[in-house]
Amino acid sequence: MVLHYQEQRYDHLKNQCQRRRELFEDPKFPASDSSLYYSRQPPKVVEWKRPQELVQSPRLFADAGISPRDLQQGSLGNCWFVAAISCLAGDPSIWKKVIPSPQEQDWPRPGGASHFGIFRFRFWRFGRWLEVVIDDRLPTSGGDLIFCRPGQNGDVFWCSLLEKAYAKLIGSYEALDGGSTAEALIDFTGGVSEAIDLLEKNLGSEEEKKKLFKAVMKAHSRASLICSSIRPSPNQGMEEVLSSGLVTGHAYSVTSVKSITLHSGLLSLFRTHKLRLIRLQNPWGSGEWKGAWSDGSEEWKKVSRSKKEKMGVTVNDDGEFWMSWDDFCTHFTDITVCRRVNTHFLSTHKTWKEASVFSAWSQHIDPLKDRSGGCPNNKTTYLHNPQFCFDVTLDQDSVLISLEQEDRRTQRSAGGGENLPIGFFVYKVEVNRKYRLHCSASKVSSSTYINSRSVLLHTDLPQGRYVILPTTFQSGQTGAFFLRVYTDRPSHLRELTRDAPESSCLWFCLGPPRVITSITVHAGSGLVVPNNDNDPAVYVTVHCEGQKVRSRTVKGRNPEFDLKAVFYRKKERRPLVVQVWLSRWARDTLLGTVTVSSTAGESNQTSVLRLQRKDGTTGGYIMAETSSSSDITAL
Repeated sequence: MVLHYQEQRYDHLKNQCQRRRELFEDPKFPASDSSLYYSRQPPKVVEWKRPQELVQSPRLFADAGISPRDLQQGSLGNCWFVAAISCLAGDPSIWKKVIPSPQEQDWPRPGGASHFGIFRFRFWRFGRWLEVVIDDRLPTSGGDLIFCRPGQNGDVFWCSLLEKAYAKLIGSYEALDGGSTAEALIDFTGGVSEAIDLLEKNLGSEEEKKKLFKAVMKAHSRASLICSSIRPSPNQGMEEVLSSGLVTGHAYSVTSVKSITLHSGLLSLFRTHKLRLIRLQNPWGSGEWKGAWSDGSEEWKKVSRSKKEKMGVTVNDDGEFWMSWDDFCTHFTDITVCRRVNTHFLSTHKTWKEASVFSAWSQHIDPLKDRSGGCPNNKTTYLHNPQFCFDVTLDQDSVLISLEQEDRRTQRSAGGGENLPIGFFVYKVEVNRKYRLHCSASKVSSSTYINSRSVLLHTDLPQGRYVILPTTFQSGQTGAFFLRVYTDRPSHLRELTRDAPESSCLWFCLGPPRVITSITVHAGSGLVVPNNDNDPAVYVTVHCEGQKVRSRTVKGRNPEFDLKAVFYRKKERRPLVVQVWLSRWARDTLLGTVTVSSTAGESNQTSVLRLQRKDGTTGGYIMAETSSSSDITAL
């Protein structure tokens, strides 16, 4: 489903222009200084001109489609955005979503129908695709475009118009001055962006470099969009051109990742080695790497002409260049990978199951209803935040979690515009938890806190139930957010909204829950199957007032169960029953039973208990930990 930004419908507006025989002028983003800057006046006189006033025969893009060579960064400090556009240009499956029906939008050939100066672009924003309509008046000074401009093909304007649509979306052109490539890539794809800090990767070892190269090459082969940059050192400035030809604080788009075989020596057919190469695009459209494997360097003599042609090697100063992976790891400090998460079940590549939910951090005078608790530094309010439960059903699953807040840059003209520092924690909880956490659980992973629009975590989790707590860094901060979870199997993501079981008609007969009890069956020891010397495959169950939970099956005589459960009990004196079962193909066999008592007020009581078989003999031991409280919102 595509929503219409500011309620502007392209077809309706275009039909109006056709009836009136006039060019479209966008009242929502006028050709005025307010669309350019929100904090200052333009430094020079600006004239708004349409492309046909700048070139004789403007085109949306060249006959061969769009290319990273079609654009150059203008005077705006938005290399992050231009680099993202370069990535966009390299994949038709992406840009055709962002630029819908390009032939219909294009200027007609000489003698064709009239063009009415109206265009539309689509961006993925906060879980939805938005269509943004613009006119084609572009800011110029001295007859030249001020901002993003055509590259090699001087009559191709898709990049300038796309930039204008994005500027409209976030409020002004000035709002584009400084931003995040990761965020722009999300807006083009609806994917999830992952930031990789090369300085923290410990790339001193060849094995680590090779591992990262394989990951980047795999991501590129699966249509991920990738950018890289060089963080300035303390004695360097932003966008400083280094002796290597590279630029600090500057976003480069990755346009190719290759591993090629080189032959050397008299016995070249037998003496070979693999060379890892990466190709990058400077959004300035010029200025390239000067080292090994740069345009025209001696190293290319080792590669045949046919292979160079196949790789698309050029010697033009067009901003695109190759370098070895080793040199890349030496000079660059950061990589951004925007993964287009594949959820199509017919795909031959890895597919993910997606679950998502919209929610918000909100304030309330009642602490039980407040949802703005801040990070764990705020110990008394942290658990007030929204909580979300999901399940991992495989023994081990790779999990992607993305937290995205609403973009606040559109509020800059009103004095706002700073993103909240956000992050989240992931806790392993009881396998049957249905209600909100009220005390700390076992933390298994967490994101960093950053004032970015989105935060991503990629982690591996064992089977079980988990709770995600998305938070702002400070308590009392409010705002909407969008949470996505990707797993191999459906995760059943849902928000935990209730603090405890609600009253029901059964309470009049049986009474309300009087005690809440948590139990963790940590492990077993000395589990033996009679007349069998093999290690048994076993699982444990816990029974309480008609409810039952079960652990995963584990093999061994001293298994680690790590089964956590929580029960709301009406009869405090009735013990919990723990059973250990032997897993068999035909019918499972009970190995032993033990009862566990837990009264209100006991906390973290650990016991080693002897299992009893049906014949009264012992069948090994289990270690269990319990806590109980008469306050049913205590755990």
